[in-house]
Amino acid sequence: MKNVLILIGVIGLALCGCQSETQPNPNVAIEAILKTYETALNASDTDAVLALYAEDGVFMPTEAPTAAGKEQIRAAYEHVFDTIKLDITFSIDEIVQHGDFAFARTLSRGEVTVLAEGVTLPEENRELFVLKRTGDDWRIARYMFNKMSPPASR
Repeated sequence: MKNVLILIGVIGLALCGCQSETQPNPNVAIEAILKTYETALNASDTDAVLALYAEDGVFMPTEAPTAAGKEQIRAAYEHVFDTIKLDITFSIDEIVQHGDFAFARTLSRGEVTVLAEGVTLPEENRELFVLKRTGDDWRIARYMFNKMSPPASR
């Protein structure tokens, strides 16, 4: 009788769709896009960054105008990469998925080099990504960041 109850319990868990510890992390795809974004920023690769955005994506950088749509986003990142060189690492604070949308809170730390002056400074930002699932892929729908502390004089 005990074995029958155990079998019923196991079947019940399987039928309810409960996750076991051996199932993959459902956030792996989002973590991968964030890592790819970090790599693209550090490489100053506008095309790689742009490929991560949804067609109707929006980029809201600190102390700069909002860029909406691929053309404006391209121009914004080209300006960023013409102005600074980043060497940062992202850490993920939180990822929450709900249907075809998710948000991620991250923290980036490292250095930024102001190209015109050749000056390298510490860099630290909080980021908020809103991601949208398109087909089997996740894309950045909205992205904004702000400084953790006042910017150093440049």
